[in-house]
Amino acid sequence: MGCDRNCGLVTGAVIGAVVALFGGILMPVGDMLIEKTIKKESVLEEGTIAFKNWVKAGANVYRQFWIFDVQNPEEVAVNSSKIKVKQRGPYTYRVRYLAKDIISQDSKTHTVSFQRPKGAIFEPSLSVGTENDTFTVLNLAVAATPHLYPSTFVQIILNVFIKNSNSFMFQKRTLKELLWGYKDPFLSSVPYSIPTTVGVFYPYNNTADGVYKVFNGKDDISKVARIDTYKGKKHLSYWPSYCGMINGTDGATFPPFIEKNRVLQFFSADICRSFYAVFGAEINLKGIPVYRFVLPSRIFASPLQNPDNHCFCTEKIISKGCTLYGVLDISKCKEGKPVYISLPHFLHASPEIAELIEGLSPNEEEHSTYLDVEPITGFTLQFAQRMQINILVKPAKNIVALKDLKHNYLVPILWLNETATIGDEKAEIFRNQVTGKINLLGLIEMILMSVGAVMFIAFTISYCACRLKNAK
Repeated sequence: MGCDRNCGLVTGAVIGAVVALFGGILMPVGDMLIEKTIKKESVLEEGTIAFKNWVKAGANVYRQFWIFDVQNPEEVAVNSSKIKVKQRGPYTYRVRYLAKDIISQDSKTHTVSFQRPKGAIFEPSLSVGTENDTFTVLNLAVAATPHLYPSTFVQIILNVFIKNSNSFMFQKRTLKELLWGYKDPFLSSVPYSIPTTVGVFYPYNNTADGVYKVFNGKDDISKVARIDTYKGKKHLSYWPSYCGMINGTDGATFPPFIEKNRVLQFFSADICRSFYAVFGAEINLKGIPVYRFVLPSRIFASPLQNPDNHCFCTEKIISKGCTLYGVLDISKCKEGKPVYISLPHFLHASPEIAELIEGLSPNEEEHSTYLDVEPITGFTLQFAQRMQINILVKPAKNIVALKDLKHNYLVPILWLNETATIGDEKAEIFRNQVTGKINLLGLIEMILMSVGAVMFIAFTISYCACRLKNAK
């Protein structure tokens, strides 16, 4: 009887040890299986989950616009007063609804080439008005004239056409005209072969960014989705030195297994440069743990604050010899047009930048850029990319519409928020196929180890107690 009891206790202890050991073995084996599966499904090739979501956005992407409506146009043009603006919006369009096309795999270089067609569909239910709402905004053609044609002789000639077409520093335009283009009366009156259609995003619909070539990750998953070339180039000639390097992905996905200390790099063709984001917080998005990466203020810092930005300072007017911060001159990639970008309402910009503009209220929560990335797969499940488009206007004594100006104005035209969030149905599928299975495996591992350990300890103690009792 004593032997039977002792044997049973020993057997129980052994079983407990085996169960605990199995749970311990399952941890590295399970992690290895998860890693293998994730790597396989993250490759950008036909048949993988990553490829399906990469070809066409898995969630609706919206671009919201807020227009800066100028309240005192005559005061500014005549007296060079401060510009008073009133923000109006949002006006919302659905974008990125078209799948990538002209997709071509290269098995030798492990890359995939493609184009991203552009299109925008107005969403009335998500907007405060219609595309026919009218705004008082800067006259884009007039403002750009001194920059595109610095010659005094040419300006005198063009001034005749500006006057004859009744064009002024400011104009009234509908939302649709301002964004997507309109025939400018001044440019249309010039008897030379020049483009006559003007718009902040003209041309847009039925166009494409250009040809991208990205790594598919087949040979090295750490390079998946990283841009190799854009329009056949690895370096943008707009910027000197390393500032022109095309780094990172397009922001829709990143290589898997992301650590909090990783810096995420992504490229924006609209802004003509690469950016980076750093870890900000760990949040829960529809039951899915994600890492929020944010655009740091150092992105638009002056070279005095961030020496890495010295090659982005290509002008001396607004930056006052590269000492001010918060704006980026992208005129070289906009055919010489005086376009500057910033965060909305000049968030994180030098106070001097906006001293001639009234009506701005920068807000970190509403105006910052972030990406919510699922760390195991590297998929971006939510993002908000926010930026403001500004035009530099400078006095020009040979152009009647600008001759009374006494200051250089950085005029905000609009700011936008391009955003997307994984839908409820997609989130449920993601939880079931990815996070749910991983959590279940982790739970099984912990249960096996805990139960095994408890069994081993309990049966071992009971066996020792029994032996001690028999000995007495």
